[in-house]
Amino acid sequence: MSSLFLRTLRDDPADAEVPSHKLLVRAGYVRRVAPGIYSWLPLGKLVLENVTRIVREEMNRMGAQEVLFPALLPREYYEATGRWTEYGDTLFRLHDRKGADYLLGPTHEELFTDMVKGEYSSYKDYPVTLYQIQTKYRDEARPRAGILRGREFLMKDSYSFDLDDDGLKHSYEQHREAYIRTFDRLGIRYKIVFAQSGAMGGSASEEFLAPTPTGEDTFVACHSCGYAANAEAVTTTAPAARTFDDVAPLKVMDTPDTPTIETLVSHVNEHHGLSITAAQTLKNVVVKVTTPGTDKVETLIIGVPGDREVDFKRLEAVLAPGEPAIFEAADFAKHPGLVRGYIGPQILRELGIRYLVDPRVVTGTSWVTGANEPGKHAANVVAGRDFTPDGTIEAAEVRAGDACPRCGSELSIDRGIEIGHIFQLGRKYADVAGLDALGPDGKPIRITMGSYGIGVSRAVAVITEQAHDALGLVWPREVAPADVHIVGTGKENQVEAALELAAELESRGLRVLVDDRAQVSPGVKFKDAELLGLPTIVVVGRGLAQGVVELRDRVSGEKSEIPLAEAADRIAAAVAA
Repeated sequence: MSSLFLRTLRDDPADAEVPSHKLLVRAGYVRRVAPGIYSWLPLGKLVLENVTRIVREEMNRMGAQEVLFPALLPREYYEATGRWTEYGDTLFRLHDRKGADYLLGPTHEELFTDMVKGEYSSYKDYPVTLYQIQTKYRDEARPRAGILRGREFLMKDSYSFDLDDDGLKHSYEQHREAYIRTFDRLGIRYKIVFAQSGAMGGSASEEFLAPTPTGEDTFVACHSCGYAANAEAVTTTAPAARTFDDVAPLKVMDTPDTPTIETLVSHVNEHHGLSITAAQTLKNVVVKVTTPGTDKVETLIIGVPGDREVDFKRLEAVLAPGEPAIFEAADFAKHPGLVRGYIGPQILRELGIRYLVDPRVVTGTSWVTGANEPGKHAANVVAGRDFTPDGTIEAAEVRAGDACPRCGSELSIDRGIEIGHIFQLGRKYADVAGLDALGPDGKPIRITMGSYGIGVSRAVAVITEQAHDALGLVWPREVAPADVHIVGTGKENQVEAALELAAELESRGLRVLVDDRAQVSPGVKFKDAELLGLPTIVVVGRGLAQGVVELRDRVSGEKSEIPLAEAADRIAAAVAA
């Protein structure tokens, strides 16, 4: 370590919010260059390379072949699929000296498709799976949490090309198994959940989420049947439609000073003889939906039970590539027919505004909702009688205790970080590119594709989120920058013994980091060893006079004294265990 390019920090960086950000910076693994952009220092680079190696080995094991595309891409590839506009502000766009449009690649479906089209033409060439491990760029609006959510990141993306849907399903399962092996080797705890395909398109889609309190994704799990899904992909079981012949006519009520659902419920129960809960009110949320790359803005109203909020992440997922934003005062001024705070669905048809409702709003259900007049609400507003929605939408928040869509048992909710995502894309990109193979009968076969991603640099942060303690990092052995951290506490003979032990261990194929710094106190060396997080720590200190060294397991915290003469054998055995 006396010559290692490393400086550890005693204090957390001021902008750090999550453990991985704090510890990777403090331990000298990464350094911030700009928001969402980080440099990797020697120890961090070793960890990143170990994660990359494991990902590459498992991809090769399943028969995928590695390629490498440029990060700088011409506009026309993304223009052809519409993603030049769909990606909106997420793309880093630039011009060359001749004024031609380029972008920094956020993902490479178009390039993979074009490459296969240029090289393969016969059904005999298929199936094939290609992958790359490459730097990606996305102009995140709110980069945060260090390398967890960056604007530049390392990613593995792979694509399968098959002749039919059965082949695609096989390729999908191959990737699923490869991902399980990969994350097991990385030492990451994960959950496989159903997911939305979003702007990627396609049908079947699953995410690999690493459960952690700092995760940005919410997922649900059913402990009865094993169902699990990202909150964005959870489906609501709709109740059966009802008859409404015996429901009283719509009744308009004076409801002054009822700015919230809670005050509305209290008022109508006290002053209008009702006995309702918030779940029996119908909340109508107005949004404006922008189509990226155009001037088109649609006014859309979402109806949800009043005890629920609209979850904008769910809304964004289902409306993608459209971008929803909440209506503001200036927007209401342009739509005088919408009375802010008192909107009801009764007049939306005549206003020409699309109205989508939560699946719980079925024909025959009766609601208390806005009467489209200031200070007034209406009771007995019946779906199918007093209003007809234009469709349903999964936009309401998901809660613990909601019914599992598979078995009806209660769902639990947890948070996690996305580390992998697999899609059955189908023929979306093949249709655009005209990717066909000539079949045995001489007729063209349209190729079907799968897309599969792993956040390689993100995985480093995820491992840190799950594997740390109050003292610092705790790396799983296969991704650690070294197997053994030997601390020579300071005296010359102790440092010499540490270096000799390191040489012996390295001759046996172990990766060793030796703290041979002469001007650093033993206390600082111990703290650095714990902060850096290598799985095995060996202290060559005062016990050397009695011919012993101290062996520490960083994961369990166990300590033992072992004879120096047996140290190499004992340490090698511990590493191999």
